[in-house]
Amino acid sequence: MHYDFDSVIDRRGTNSMKWNIGDDELPMWVADMDFATAPAITEAVLGKALSGVFGYGVVPDSFYTAIEFWWASRYGWMIPSESIQFCVGVMPAVSSLIRTFTLPGDAVVVQAPVYNCFYTSIEQCKRRVLVNNLRYADGHFSIDWVDLEHQLSDPYAKILLLCNPQNPTGQIWNAGDLARIGALAASHGVIVVSDEIHGDITEPGRSYVPFASVDPTCANNSITLISPTKPFNIPGLQTSALITSNPDLRVRVATGLKRDELVLPNSFAIEATIAAYTRGGAWLDQMRTYVWANKSRLTDFARQQLPQMTVIPSQATYLSWIDCTRLAPDADHFARFLREQTGLVVNAGRMYGPNSAAFIRLNLACPQALLDDGLHRLARGLTAWLDR
Repeated sequence: MHYDFDSVIDRRGTNSMKWNIGDDELPMWVADMDFATAPAITEAVLGKALSGVFGYGVVPDSFYTAIEFWWASRYGWMIPSESIQFCVGVMPAVSSLIRTFTLPGDAVVVQAPVYNCFYTSIEQCKRRVLVNNLRYADGHFSIDWVDLEHQLSDPYAKILLLCNPQNPTGQIWNAGDLARIGALAASHGVIVVSDEIHGDITEPGRSYVPFASVDPTCANNSITLISPTKPFNIPGLQTSALITSNPDLRVRVATGLKRDELVLPNSFAIEATIAAYTRGGAWLDQMRTYVWANKSRLTDFARQQLPQMTVIPSQATYLSWIDCTRLAPDADHFARFLREQTGLVVNAGRMYGPNSAAFIRLNLACPQALLDDGLHRLARGLTAWLDR
């Protein structure tokens, strides 16, 4: 079956956070696709809606079976159902885990640049952020191992919040890197919380590596966060799962989730998750092909018309991380200028970490017509910036 990713859906006036902007503006910022979700998910949600009953729900065995099937068939990772716990979302889970496994004044290690809500969650929980800056050279990001061990050795470091694959750089960490991260964290008594929400959004022909699947050390000292919300564009349905192989950690995770009232699903979350993981594979694969065509289109356009900007090659996520060092060492100013001059809304890099000021992030999960509009706005903005 062929799925339609070309049709432009008018999302203005739909209470969309992404599209809550000016009439002449184009949003390419928040990680929210402009594609309709997989038809199988729509059918499942409609079926539930037609029942007309939306009482308190429970998580059925089919929820766990669907997750087991997806990760076994796609990634060769065999997950026992008892290791899986439902949660209303990945970021609520992150905050709950921080409260469960750390005390006020303790520290959480992150690897920058990284998803900005990691910082927010840590700080709102009254914990400290320890930053392991990724090394950047020749358009590639890699781990600074010496500094990572230094941060993990801090006596107050209790959690390493890993982004796997990496947002915003699009980096896929290989099994060797993940094993080394796992060994270092375990040696310093630091629990790895691996956010794998972008794991299904990889370049066609490539696969990410689930952290806990690497070796027993990684499995025993980690909590993995997964969700269909990013790959199937259903964040408004608020569904995720935590995977914890270690029984002792699992008990503490469950206690924290219940304490924080995060275990009751909404009426559509379970149905959507099951449909995504049992009947959404073909849609996802076509979406990935479409997004990578968009990435190639951006790269070619930048090479020809945006020579002052460097598009970082990525293997995962539908996002693009763009180096503006030659254009504006502080890309916050450039991002504001773009919006004022052209209406193009992008993410400025500074929010992703102290080493990100010269970058911007673009969301490419949109019909080609919207992408082309955004690229021409970007070119116009660049010309106006250089002529100012």
